[in-house]
Amino acid sequence: MTAAETARAGADGARSLAWRGGFGRLWSAAVLSSFGDSLRKAALPLLAASLTDDPLLIASVTACGYLPWLAFGLLGGAVADRVDQRRAMWRVDVARGVLVGAFALAVALGHASIGLLIALALVLTTLQTLFDNAATALLPALVDRADLGGANARLLTGQQLAGGLLAAPAVPFLIAAGPGLPYAADAVTYLVAAALVASLRVPAPGDSPGPARATLRSDIAHGLRVLGRDRVLRGLCAATAVGNVGIGALLATLVVLVTDWLHAGSGGYAAAMTAYAAGSLVGGALAGRLARRLGRVRAVLAAGTAQIAALVAMGTVRDITALTASMTLFGAMGMVWNVSTHTLMQERAPAAALGRISAAFRTLGVAGAPLGAMLGGAAAALRGPNTPMLLAAVLFALSVVVLTPALKPTDTSHHTLIN
Repeated sequence: MTAAETARAGADGARSLAWRGGFGRLWSAAVLSSFGDSLRKAALPLLAASLTDDPLLIASVTACGYLPWLAFGLLGGAVADRVDQRRAMWRVDVARGVLVGAFALAVALGHASIGLLIALALVLTTLQTLFDNAATALLPALVDRADLGGANARLLTGQQLAGGLLAAPAVPFLIAAGPGLPYAADAVTYLVAAALVASLRVPAPGDSPGPARATLRSDIAHGLRVLGRDRVLRGLCAATAVGNVGIGALLATLVVLVTDWLHAGSGGYAAAMTAYAAGSLVGGALAGRLARRLGRVRAVLAAGTAQIAALVAMGTVRDITALTASMTLFGAMGMVWNVSTHTLMQERAPAAALGRISAAFRTLGVAGAPLGAMLGGAAAALRGPNTPMLLAAVLFALSVVVLTPALKPTDTSHHTLIN
C-alpha cells in the first residue's frame, strides 16, 4: 500500500460509523435531543390543559409548532447551506437550552400561561428549521457515501427509541416530582447535545460564490430548481407531501378510532402508539437490507404499498389486536420510507444545495399534516371514525403512483441508486 493509499484509508476510517468518532457524537446528540424534546412535547399538552379548558387554545399550542416551518422552512434551508453547519447546530442548541431552561423556571414558579406556551412553540420551531436542515447537510461530511444509509437508519432508530419508547413513560414521574422538571431535563439535553456537536471535527466550509448567490431568495430559487430537475428527488418530494396528508388524517383521528369505533379506551390507544414505535425500530433494522435488495426507490415504493394494506386493515377490521398489528407494520414501513428518503437526498443532491432540498421536503411535509388533520376530522364526522384510515389509504396509493416514474433510469451516474 502506498503512502497516499494509507492516508486515504485512515481518512475513511475517521469517517466511518465508529461510535468514538464524529458519527458517534452526532448520534448521541441527536438521541439526547429527541429524548428531551419528547419529554417537553408530552408534558406541554398536560400543562396547557391545566391552564385552560378551551380546546381551541389547547390546540393552538400544537398548531404553533407547525407554523414556523411554513413561514421559515425554506429560509432555514438556504441559511444552512451558507453557514458552518456544525457551528450553527451547537449555537442553536445552546439558545434552545437557555430558552427551555427559563421556561422551566417560569413553570416551577407558577408563571406559565397559554401565551408563554405559544411563544415558546413558535421560537423553538423557528430555530429548528435551521438546526434540522443543517444536520441533514452535515451528515455526509462525517461518514462515507456508502455508509449514509446505515447512518440514517441508526440516527432515526435511535431517535425513535429515545423519543417514542423511553421519554413518554418518564413524564408522569417527572411531573409528580415537580411541574418544571420535564422542561429542565429538556434544557439539559440541549446543552449536552450542543457540547457534543461543538466537539465534532469536520472540514471547514468553502467560500460561497457571491455573485451567483447574492441573496437568500436566489439561493432558495436555485435549490428549488435543482430539486425540480432531478426526477427521483422530485418524485420523492411529491410522494412524501401526499403521504403526509394521509399521516395527518391518521394521527388526528386515531384516538377516536380506538375509543369510539373499537371501544378499546386509553389502554388501547397506548397499545397502538407503542406498537407503532416498536414497528419503527424494526423498520430501522430492515431499511438497509431492503435498499440493498430492491434499490432505494423501490424500497420506498414497497414501504408505501405495505402501508396502504395496513391502513385498509385499520379501517375495515374492527379488532384492537388487528389494529396494533397494523400499526406495527405501518411504523416499520414508515421508517424504511424515511431512511431511504433521507439517504437518497444526501446521495443525489449537490452538497451546496442539500440544506435547501432538505428544507423543501420538510416544509411540504409539515404543510400536508395540518391539511390531513382537517380532512380526517371532517371524514370522521361525516362518515364515521374508521373513514379517515381509508382516506389515508387512498392518499398513500396516490403517493405510490406519483413516485412510480422515478423508477425509470435517469443518468448513468445515478443508475445504481434506482435499480
